[in-house]
Amino acid sequence: MAETRKLAAILAADVVGYSRLAGSDEDRTLARLRALRSDLIDPTIAVHNGRVVKRTGDGILIEFRSVVDAVRCAFEVQNGLVERNAGLPPERRIEFRVGIHLGDVVEETDGDLMGDGVNIAARLEGIAEPGGICLSNAAYEQVRDKLKEEFVDLGEQSLKNIARPVRVYCVTMNRNTGKTEPALALPDKPSIAVLPFNNMSGDPSQEFFADGIAEDITTLLSRLPGFFVIARNSTFTYKGRAVDTRQVARELGVRYVLEGSVQKAGQRARVTAQLIEANSGNHIWAEKYDRNVEDIFVVQDEITQGIYAALKPHLLLAEAEFAQRKPPQSLDAWGYTVRALVKWYYITPENFVEVVALARRAISVQPDYGPAHAILSAALGFGSYTAVSDDLMAMGREAAAEARKAVELDGDNPDVLLAAGTAYFFLGQFKKSHALLERAAELNPNNAMACAMFGHAQAILGRPDDGIELIESAMRLSPRDPQTYLFHSMLGFCHFLGDRFDDAIRWCERSSQAKPRYPNSWVYMAAALAEGGRTEEAARALWKARELVPRLSLAIYRRPRAEGTLWPKFIDGLRKAGLPEE
Repeated sequence: MAETRKLAAILAADVVGYSRLAGSDEDRTLARLRALRSDLIDPTIAVHNGRVVKRTGDGILIEFRSVVDAVRCAFEVQNGLVERNAGLPPERRIEFRVGIHLGDVVEETDGDLMGDGVNIAARLEGIAEPGGICLSNAAYEQVRDKLKEEFVDLGEQSLKNIARPVRVYCVTMNRNTGKTEPALALPDKPSIAVLPFNNMSGDPSQEFFADGIAEDITTLLSRLPGFFVIARNSTFTYKGRAVDTRQVARELGVRYVLEGSVQKAGQRARVTAQLIEANSGNHIWAEKYDRNVEDIFVVQDEITQGIYAALKPHLLLAEAEFAQRKPPQSLDAWGYTVRALVKWYYITPENFVEVVALARRAISVQPDYGPAHAILSAALGFGSYTAVSDDLMAMGREAAAEARKAVELDGDNPDVLLAAGTAYFFLGQFKKSHALLERAAELNPNNAMACAMFGHAQAILGRPDDGIELIESAMRLSPRDPQTYLFHSMLGFCHFLGDRFDDAIRWCERSSQAKPRYPNSWVYMAAALAEGGRTEEAARALWKARELVPRLSLAIYRRPRAEGTLWPKFIDGLRKAGLPEE
């Protein structure tokens, strides 16, 4: 047989910051690593009956007969490294992260191991803190009553390229590191520290480029309403130091840490950035940017704005998921609003009621909280548009009233303007919607959804090509946005209004594949198919839409006062698709 499938305890480990260590002094780093392998790592593996599957420059994959052996080996190696690092400056310490999993693997004829058992161990290693050990639930169940070490439950973690969340435990190392200061209390809002970006160019003159990017990101993030951002003077005290993100978070009192690096060579610049949830060490978002450097300050601004725009939806969703885990009785207006926000990100006719209830609860806690009124207005507008109520007119009136209230309370907040403009859009008050969305995009040109919705409104007011340009800009701003399916459906609608029916169908199909239960994708597709002469396919798309929104009718779309717009063209397409009058 070419391969054998079996259950195995897998340990994956690698050196923290290996590239930085090697870049600083490659010869010394390699010599120390060889010495650690021969004096500590390999003898400990042998004692605990481990088999080295493969080594990389900075990592190792090991198979053990039992999880108990794997954990004991990891624990002894980590404690041995603490002793060997004692007295060394932080920038010279060699530390390992370790992940351990019990799972199914495939053994090749050459002894190499493949499969999810290996992949999960590697991902666990990636979220372990420096000097730490993370176990999957499957591994933990094998050792929980057999070892004296203590374990901390980190809850379910989403691991990169692993289909299902994995419950993770970390080993408490019980090291005597001396007295530490108590952690600062976290603010009652999402909190983040932007660490100085590492200059990987080997050219000290490029320090200003790396520092400038970190400083600009700090400034942009500080403009996010409701966010707590640590000032530059505090974060730059970590410049030039090898840091543990958990320790940074404790010292600064934040939940998230953004770190990155800059490498410039000739006329090329590469910037990497990653957002980390400090308590778990989980990587929420990461990105790499490669640019030609012609005007260095233009490039610096472009990269900074790109990081900010890509970061925002991930940061908001991470904060919303954190709020989901808190007991309802402990939430304030922000907590209820952010819970509503995560539901709003995945809005459907089914969870519409939950979004409305959460927004109303936020308003009951703090009646003058503009963002809560804004989310309520958008949700009620969506409900009116998708016919979820017996009295759509009353729901529409309340949506408009909440939108007005939100703008009165917080009319300089681009997120409030976006939500209120979205509400007016659903209500068919396109000129009011256009004015608010234009203002939101002006106040924050990096807000991808404001840019996209403004483009959507531009198209209805007779400028579909301008709308397409704006929506494509939004997709460049936030290429991994959880709501990309909305961008695709908006592009489909704009192409429909521009009489490019094949392009409209293509974008609507992409939207429906990403989010099958989003009604607008099917509605826009039905109109485009009908206008393109594909009436049978249009009827099938319309059937999908009416399966999601049973009350869908031409009367619903005729409610807007849409004089002077291209909206009647859309209604005509739906009529050709076979949408009934009532």
